[in-house]
Amino acid sequence: MVKLNKIYTRTGDNGTSGLVDGSRRAKFDARFVAIGDVDEANSTIGFAAAAMGAHPETAASLRRIQNDMFDLGADLATPGEDFAPSEMVLRIVSAQVDWLETAIDALNANLPPLTSFILPGGSEPAARTHCARAIVRRAERSAVALAEGEPVNPAALQYLNRLSDYLFVLTRALNAGAGGPGSGDVLWTPGANR
Repeated sequence: MVKLNKIYTRTGDNGTSGLVDGSRRAKFDARFVAIGDVDEANSTIGFAAAAMGAHPETAASLRRIQNDMFDLGADLATPGEDFAPSEMVLRIVSAQVDWLETAIDALNANLPPLTSFILPGGSEPAARTHCARAIVRRAERSAVALAEGEPVNPAALQYLNRLSDYLFVLTRALNAGAGGPGSGDVLWTPGANR
C-alpha cells in the first residue's frame, strides 16, 4: 500500500532521484528518461480517456491500461536481472501483453483493411488517442535505449510495443464509429500539396 503524507522530500534537490532498490541516479539517467516518458504517456492516455464520454467501455479499457502503465513505471524503477514478479516487486507479465493483443484483435475485426497511411486526427477522441500513441512510441524508444545499457524486463518492452499498436487500432475504431460526413480514417495523400 502506498501512503504519501508529504509530497516534497528535498532528496532530489541535488539532481538525483531514488529507485526501488534504494540506489540514486541522476534525473537525466536513461532509466529515469524511460520512467518519465512512461509517465507522460500515461498522462496522455488519461487525457484521451477524458474524451470518451460516448464510449464508456473504451474509457474503462484506457483506465485499465493506465493502471498497467503504473506497473510498468514500477518495473522500470526496479533495476536488476530478475524479472519475476513477487509480493514486493511489480513486473509487467505476459498476461498484460496478451490482454492488449486480444483487444487489438477485437477492434481490428470490424475495420476495413488499410489502403493508405492515415493522418493523426479525425474525431476529438481519436485525435487525443493519436497523441497518446505517439508518446507511447517515444516511451518505447526510451525503454529500448535503456535496454541497450542494462537489463530491462522483455515483457515491459513488449507491452509498450503492443500498446502503441492498440492505440493505433483504437483511433481507427473511434473514427469509424464517429458517424456523419467525413467520418472514418483521415487518409494521407502523398504529394497532394506540391
